Parts: sequence; C-alpha cells; structure tokens
Amino acid sequence: MLKPTRNKRRIAALAGALALSTCLALGLAGCANSEGNGAAEPTAPATEQEANADAQAATEAESGAITFTDDLGRTVELPAQIDKICPSGFTAQQVLLTMAPDKMVGLAQELNDDQLKIFGEKFADYPVFGAVLGAKDDLNREAVAVAAAAPQVIIDTGEAKKGAKEDLDALQEQLGIPVIFIEAKLSDYGAAYERLGELLGMEERGSELSTYCTDVYNMTVTTMENIPENERVRMAYLLGDNGLNAIAKTSFQAAVVDMVADNVVVVDDVSGKGNGNEISLEQIALWNPDLIVFQTGSIYDTVGNDPAWKGIAAIDSGNYYQVPNVPYCWLNNPPTVNQLMGLQWLPRLLYPDAFDDSIEDVTRTYFHTMYHYDLTDAELADLLKDATGKA
Repeated sequence: MLKPTRNKRRIAALAGALALSTCLALGLAGCANSEGNGAAEPTAPATEQEANADAQAATEAESGAITFTDDLGRTVELPAQIDKICPSGFTAQQVLLTMAPDKMVGLAQELNDDQLKIFGEKFADYPVFGAVLGAKDDLNREAVAVAAAAPQVIIDTGEAKKGAKEDLDALQEQLGIPVIFIEAKLSDYGAAYERLGELLGMEERGSELSTYCTDVYNMTVTTMENIPENERVRMAYLLGDNGLNAIAKTSFQAAVVDMVADNVVVVDDVSGKGNGNEISLEQIALWNPDLIVFQTGSIYDTVGNDPAWKGIAAIDSGNYYQVPNVPYCWLNNPPTVNQLMGLQWLPRLLYPDAFDDSIEDVTRTYFHTMYHYDLTDAELADLLKDATGKA
C-alpha cells in the first residue's frame, strides 16, 4: 500500500522542501517567530514512524519515484506521476478501460466494433501487445519494451495464483518496466478500484467505482438472503456451437450463476475454463432445467425449432435467453468487472418482483458509471432483446 497516499505524500514532500529552502534563504533566525524576539512556537515531536515517512517522502519527491506494495506483497518502485499504463492480459484490460482509458498506451487484445463504439475509435490504432500469465501467454515482450509510448507500469488484475509473485518479478526483470498486481474478485471489486485510485493518483474515480461495485454486490447479497435455496430458479448456463458445453456449479466461471440461482450443472470434474464442461443432450434432459441461458454464439436462435431439444422444460416453455455480450459477456469469459452487470441482470430476470428497479434501469446506470457511455433507447432495446424474454 502507499504510505501515505500519492497526493498526500507529494504535498508533504513539496511543503517540506519549500520550508527548508525558505529557512536556508533567510538564515536560521528567519525561522523563528515573526516577532523576532521570542522562541518559535513549540511543536510536538514527530514520532519515529512519522519522521521516517517524511524522510522517505522527501527522498521520493527529489527522485521523482515512489514505492507501492501490491496485492502480492511485492514492493515496486514507480514514477511519482503515472500517465502511461498497459494491461497484462484480457481481464486487466477490462478493468483499466473502466478506470483509466486515457492512460492506456497498449492493449492485450484488440477491440471489436461494439467495444470501439463505447471506448472510442482511437483504440483501433493502439498497439496490441498480447497477454501474459493467463491461459495463453502471447505477450510480445520486445514490442512492449521498445514501444514508442512505452508504458510506465504494467498492471495485472484478478485472483492471486500460486507462483504469481515469482512470475511478475521475472516479467519485470525481463522488461525493465514495473509490474503491479491488484486483486480483483466478485466479492470485492470495490477494493480493487480503491487500490487503482491510489496507484494512479485517481482517488476520486477509484472511490466512485468502488462505491458502485460495493453497492451492487451488497444489494444482490441482501436480496438473495430473502430467497430460500429451495425457491431459487433451477437453471443451466450453456454455450458452444451446439449448446453442449456448460458452466458447472462451483467453477470460477459460474460465480454469478451460483450466487443467484440453483445451478443444475453438477459434474465430478469441474472445469474452470471459459468453455466449461462438455456434456451430452441426454444429461441436459436429466437435469431438465426450468430456465436456460445461452452464451452469445451458441444455439439460442435455433434451439426452439430443434426437435432434439423437445421435452426439456426450459425450451418447451420458451423460458430461455441469451446473455448480452456488449462490451463483454455479462456473466464470464473472462470473469472480471463485467460480472457486475450480470450480477444485476440475471437476478432481475429470475426474480423481477424482488427488485424495485428494472433491468433497463440498472443497465443504463452500469454503462454510464463504468464506461461513461449513455445508451440510446434503440441501443438499450437491441442489447436486451434476447435477454428479457421473447415477444
């Protein structure tokens, strides 16, 4: 953590430096009281901790650097002013696009047309460096290091995994660029934004997003506490070209579904991958979910007319939907701050009477708060056309 925060440290150091230079210019006598005939007002002696902090602040102000302890316990030296950042991978990219898009100088993955419309066409020309430490390590280390707008820091977010500390230390050594890890998880995205605010000198934006994320999570928790387990909707979240991949209960990808529904997809060997577990249609029929959510790109458009799916309660009753995928999938893939929208959409779909607001209301607020983007009525209708029922 920063001790004290970036802005306070900078102010303290500058004030100290100014006072010192004034004393030197006027002589020691000039630092006495303005009457000139009495001792200066006594001040409380600084504690050892305060003295050390002041000394460190002065040193850092002079050197133009600060230290930051990340969520892996790594202490990293950083520039005092950070204006150029880069994500370590896909999840970090989503987080940074909500927090500090104007500070980004590169991407882990290029943006599609829907994403460019929300985040800005300028990102179409940004260098794409690839990702590191994820399922696919394709980071172009040479390109990052020699880029014309080389980042001052690379930011990694997500869950702390075994060996991550050593991996990030090695990456930092390879690149000669500071690498910081910020833990970001569904139960406390608020903390992640507070930390990013400290890191980037954007405390106000960090606090805004932290409050929003915390409020969303807490409201969902409170609502679900009033819906007994045996009254929760039995559902399945299916994906893949033929709808025969499923996000299993207890998997990392199923966090939102498990929190608000009775996930019928119970398997012995749970996959944590974005494509879930391969299953059979016979198994789906045995589970016989009352509601199904299909991921974009699956068989939502055709499943209602497919005789093979007849007899499955959710399909026969028309109680199936498609999770929105703009700017990212609302439930997972990858699971990061996009889950905050899923955490509002899915329970309102399942239990509309439990909420005072609508899916449309929370969608507008989410896009405005997280992306600074105001959806038009037409955009909102298109976004939710398969996510709130069929006409």
